[in-house]
This record gives sequence, C-alpha cells and structure tokens, in this order.
Amino acid sequence: MIEYRTRFPVDDAQLSMLHALAFEYQVEVQPWSERLERHALTWIGAFSNDQLVGFVQVCWDGGAHAFVLDTAVHPSYGRQGIGKELVRIAADESKAAGCEWLHVDYEPHLTDFYVKACGFSPTEAALLKLR
Repeated sequence: MIEYRTRFPVDDAQLSMLHALAFEYQVEVQPWSERLERHALTWIGAFSNDQLVGFVQVCWDGGAHAFVLDTAVHPSYGRQGIGKELVRIAADESKAAGCEWLHVDYEPHLTDFYVKACGFSPTEAALLKLR
C-alpha cells in the first residue's frame, strides 16, 4: 500500500537516493529540505512502509502559475500509477493555493505520461542553458 504525504519532513539523503535512482545518475546528497522550504509551494512523497518511493515538487510565482518539478518514482515501483497520483495531488494542492495554471516541462519520451495519463495540454516551450 502506498501512502502519500504532503510537505513531509525531508531526509536529504533519502530523497537524493530516490532522485539518483529515478534519473539514473550518481548519488550526490543535495540540500533538498532547505530548497523546498525556500522555493516550493508544496511537495508530495509516496511512501511504502515508510520508504520514500516517489516524489514531486511544485514551485510557483506566488500568483497564478505553478510548476511541476522533479517527478520521480523508484524504478522498482514504476508503472503502478504512483507518478500519476503524485501529479494529481500536486495539481490539487496548486489549485487550493489559488493557482490558475500548472506547467510542466518534459522530455519527449514522457509525453504519454504527462499528456495522456496526467491530462496536460502539450505546448511549445523553449530552454536556455545558463551553465
């Protein structure tokens, strides 16, 4: 059974490990808790027996626009609807905060997830690499 927790106390090492597994890169502990408290409207974790198996955060402009970031599900828990539920809760939380729009940028291989499964409308966007 998966339990979803909003604005849960973040363990930086645990979230860094999940992120590294989900995005297939070396684990480097990041200051997640500090960043989230400072910049996020909300964040949601999916837990199985108190193990973090999914995560998403929502940042915002303080007004009408919120942004989905870092949607991650542990590879062993993929294809069970966890990511979709995380995004659904993120949308509910954003709406409750008064946001009118929820944005997400994603790579082409995630189109089915965000557009078909989560209901986002595809839009054109641009990206500028700063470093």
